[in-house]
Amino acid sequence: MGIYKYKDVMTMKRLIIPGMVLIIVGALIWMWGRNGAPEQQDEIPDFSSYQEYDKAVFAGGCFWRIESMFEGLEGVAEAASGYTGGDTENPTYKEVSSGKTGHYEAVEVFYDSDEISYSMLLDAYLQSINPTSGGGQFPDMGQQYAPAIFYASEEEKDLAEFALEKLELSERFEEPIAVKVLPLETFYYAEEYHQDYYSKKEADSECCASNSDSGQSNGVFSTIERKEDTMEKNWNAEFDKTERLKELTELEYGVTQNEATEPPFNNRYWNNDEEGIYVDIVSGEPLFSSTDKYKSGTGWPSFIKPLEPGNVVEKIDKKLFGKRIEIRSRNADSHLGHVFTDGPAPTGLRYCMNSASLRFIPKEKLSEEGYGEYIGIFEKK
Repeated sequence: MGIYKYKDVMTMKRLIIPGMVLIIVGALIWMWGRNGAPEQQDEIPDFSSYQEYDKAVFAGGCFWRIESMFEGLEGVAEAASGYTGGDTENPTYKEVSSGKTGHYEAVEVFYDSDEISYSMLLDAYLQSINPTSGGGQFPDMGQQYAPAIFYASEEEKDLAEFALEKLELSERFEEPIAVKVLPLETFYYAEEYHQDYYSKKEADSECCASNSDSGQSNGVFSTIERKEDTMEKNWNAEFDKTERLKELTELEYGVTQNEATEPPFNNRYWNNDEEGIYVDIVSGEPLFSSTDKYKSGTGWPSFIKPLEPGNVVEKIDKKLFGKRIEIRSRNADSHLGHVFTDGPAPTGLRYCMNSASLRFIPKEKLSEEGYGEYIGIFEKK
């Protein structure tokens, strides 16, 4: 009997040990597929072919998520995941994700400034994060996932600070804005495995919560709408600018092309009370609505916000009175005026425009002139 018991035990061992090995191997394969490739896959990608583009760097939680968002924007050639802001040279994903290197998971955006402006990138970024969560984003918490805008020039710094000030003044969030504006230091590209990770492992990624899940919307478009519409209406994008400029008066040309300023209280629209919209005098792109116009007492037409945010571009103007934020039209690149932070609620902004840069279309003529989609904003009043 003892011999048979010994044989039975040995048989069980021969069966159990290989079975345990298979279980362990299977578990390792499952973990590899779930969590990503082992650390030895550390090949660093080459983005040298994109260096001719303008660049911008943002951090906002898991870099897989915001990389995907930026790559959905028209005018963005590529977005690269990486690390910046820390002390360790050539950090790995494992080191950064530990939270011990001081780096942020960030994305370097390569973009064509003729198609999409830095201000529009800022707008897209702020609408894709929770700007009040300074300790991380959505399910990813820790300094390495904190939101930050990294500037490479004083102009980028000024535009970033102004964008955050506008968002604060909008009072869309009960909590204060917690996004940092920091100088850009060395940007280290993440390992190849992490580039375009969202498209590689979309089904398994738990790092792609959208801002819409939080129930908060930072602006006119949701993140999903923004990826489809690229933050802008390409209304009347095709026009003959050379011919249109020939039709302008001397004042209109001087204001739109040479940044001249028309006299206050002596221009077309400063006291216009009619209902309708204001479009760029060169391209016809919709810019402002009478529903957002108010009497500022400055002698120029003033608005609390644009009708189409994607059709206005913000630039730093240092020509007079220090730094100001100049407003230009997106398609025609016309000088329109400036925006200030002394406006009324709810935005706290004053878009101070030149009448010479605008053409007014009365509510009754919107359909006739091809702007019928805007009739609804007056019917709701």
